[in-house]
This record gives sequence, C-alpha cells and structure tokens, in this order.
Amino acid sequence: MTTHEQTAPLLVIGGTGKTGRRVAERLTGLGRSVRIGSRSAEIPFVWEDKGTWAAALDGVDAAYVAYYPDLAFPGAQETIEEFAAFAVARGVRRLVLLSGRGEEGAVASEEALKAAGGDWTIVRANWFNQNFSESFFLDPVRAGELALPTGDAVEPFVDADDIADVAVAALTDGRHIGKTYELSGPRLLSFHDVARELSAATGRTLTYVPVTIDDYRAALRELGEPEEFADLFTLIVDGRNASVVHGVREALGREPKDFSQYAKEAAASGAWDA
Repeated sequence: MTTHEQTAPLLVIGGTGKTGRRVAERLTGLGRSVRIGSRSAEIPFVWEDKGTWAAALDGVDAAYVAYYPDLAFPGAQETIEEFAAFAVARGVRRLVLLSGRGEEGAVASEEALKAAGGDWTIVRANWFNQNFSESFFLDPVRAGELALPTGDAVEPFVDADDIADVAVAALTDGRHIGKTYELSGPRLLSFHDVARELSAATGRTLTYVPVTIDDYRAALRELGEPEEFADLFTLIVDGRNASVVHGVREALGREPKDFSQYAKEAAASGAWDA
C-alpha cells in the first residue's frame, strides 16, 4: 500500500446508517482517514444533489457506496452509473458497493458501477438482523407485534457487523478487488422463528402476524413511507434467497454471526427497551 493510499480519506456514503456507521468506526480504528457521506456531514453528500458530489470526493482514494433508499428503486441504476463515472474521473481508485442479494435492479447498478473503470468489489447482502433493532421493524418489536406480508417464508438474515467487516476488508486489501461476495447468516429463519428468538432475548412476548401485501402497503402510506418498500418483501416470499451463502467465510475466513447472538447483544444494549 502506498503512502497516498494510507493517508488519503476514504468516503463512507451512508456513514450514519446501519452498515456505514460500522464501516466508518472500523476504518477509524485502523487509523484511516474517514469522510462521512451524509446530508448532515461537515462536507455534505446528497444523492439527489449532484452539486455535493465533487467536494465529498475531493482527494478520496476509495469509497463505500450505500445507496438510499435501495438499489431496487427506480432511478438507482442511472444515479450509480453517473456517480461511479464521476468518482473515477476525479481519481477515486476503488469502489465497494453494498448491494442486495436477489435484486435484479441491484444487479443493473452493480454493472453500472463496474463499467466506470475503477477497482470494484460488490457486497450482496440478505436482509439485515439490525432491521429489527435499528430501523424498519424497531417500533413493531417494541410494541410486541410484527405484522408483515411474509407468510411462512424463510430468510438467512445477515448481521450488519459482518457486512461492515467484509466492506472494510474490500476497501483496504487488494485481494478483494473484482470479487462479488454474497452474504447471509448461518441459518434460515421464518418470521415465526424471529418472533421466538426475540421473545427469548427480550423476556417479552413478541407475536408475528402475517398480513396481505395490500394491507402492508396501506400501513406504509399511513406512516408516510415509500410504498416501494413493500415490493422488497418479494425477495423473501418467492424463495429466491431461501438458502445460506458463504461470502463472510470466503472474504474473512470465519463464520457469520448467528441471529440468536445478535438478539442477545441487541437486547443487552437496550435497543428494545420501551
């Protein structure tokens, strides 16, 4: 690694989010210079405001790219294509993209990023464990009821700590250039299983209630959330991701964190305290 590579800032887009925050913490712990890419950062980065991109990328050697709201959403591919080309033209050497396993729209964004001509690594993740403690499902878990359009489908939920560890390795170690890693946890769980695991971890009863997709869309509208989030449940219901994959082991040489361990740690942190 050259002196420039060691001292140049690494841009972490979404650096206050579930994975980005963890990536930034790990890079800082390694003594690397980190620039947070977010609306509230000292040097703001906003996906919808291309005028913010140049300053955020100034002097940057590598970037972790986490797109909000999701790579499967309309317009994501075009934005990623433009951003990646812009970044490489400004001297960014390496791009690590957080992608979604089984998402056709995400694959289109992956190809757009690769075409920019920089060194790349793709990190395809299943649904996060932390969706239950840091975002979408936090309030329902606290309320004791998960009402979701997932039936009896299963998912190998992956931990955000594992995602961050793989992303940091990809940002700092050339052996990961040109690799696509598919990440999952070590076992399949239904949402009935999730409810039991979280009940055991919290000492409170959590109930899973299957609902229709139309009812869930209506609930999203009522909350003021994008209805497109409902479409992401297709990734679970149709079974395309109902298998364990081994990207954590391939990238890091260890096994991924199990959901039960995650649940115990999250409960101990007070994440689900009323």
